[in-house]
Amino acid sequence: MKHYKLTSEFIVNAFGIKLFRIELTADCRWGNKGDKGGFIEKEENLYGNAWVSGNAQVSGNARVYGDAQVYGNAWVYGDARVSGDAQVYGDAQVYGDAWVSGNAQVYGNAQVYGDAWVYGNAQVYGNAWVSGNAQVYGNAWVYGDARVYGDAQVYGNAWVSGNARVYGNAWVYGNAQVYGDAQVYGNAWDKSPLQIQGSRHFVNECKKGFLRIGCKEFEFSYWKKEFKNIGNDYGYTEEQIKEYGLYIKLVFDLAKLNQPKSNNKKITA
Repeated sequence: MKHYKLTSEFIVNAFGIKLFRIELTADCRWGNKGDKGGFIEKEENLYGNAWVSGNAQVSGNARVYGDAQVYGNAWVYGDARVSGDAQVYGDAQVYGDAWVSGNAQVYGNAQVYGDAWVYGNAQVYGNAWVSGNAQVYGNAWVYGDARVYGDAQVYGNAWVSGNARVYGNAWVYGNAQVYGDAQVYGNAWDKSPLQIQGSRHFVNECKKGFLRIGCKEFEFSYWKKEFKNIGNDYGYTEEQIKEYGLYIKLVFDLAKLNQPKSNNKKITA
């Protein structure tokens, strides 16, 4: 059952779209019957137990649902989604095809747009921007004037702040902190990669998805398939081949453990 109605009070937003003030039709967690909320263009913008309040605006094909809240002077528009227990507030903007979900918070003057996704317990605030296909999740924070974009991912307990830039295919995770004028980009990560000193050669995760043993550098999957043949080419003994096979398995298992989980953000409404 819908917990609000559109009133006759309206504004015309910066895009020339008429938005209507909403009003609670029943007592609920957001207030009492008759309490006024924020502005939405149409009922399709708001459903479930979600709420829009203050001078917040939701328009276009944007959806706010679940137990989410948009308030203050925040704007959600385009095809954006705000769901779960997420909060968007202050002067924040979420737009394009962006998603904010879980317990995530976007506030201050922050912007999340493009196909970006902010979820889990992540926070994006200050003047930070998250855009492109970037993802910020887990307990990660992006704030200050930081920018995360491209296919970059920031997750775990990581922080990106100041004027820092994380972009390309870069990952920042664990307890990493990127701040000041730092830039992390390309296939870089901001966490020490695995390194093992074996009985013959050094084992090093030299870049994402690639392992170097001695002077040989191949993708993980190739090592897993061909390590015995490569070991024979090196002149390894049978025991050494078994030893390095265990190292390769360890790297492979750790890579799967740290692989970001796929999301279904395009499946739900």
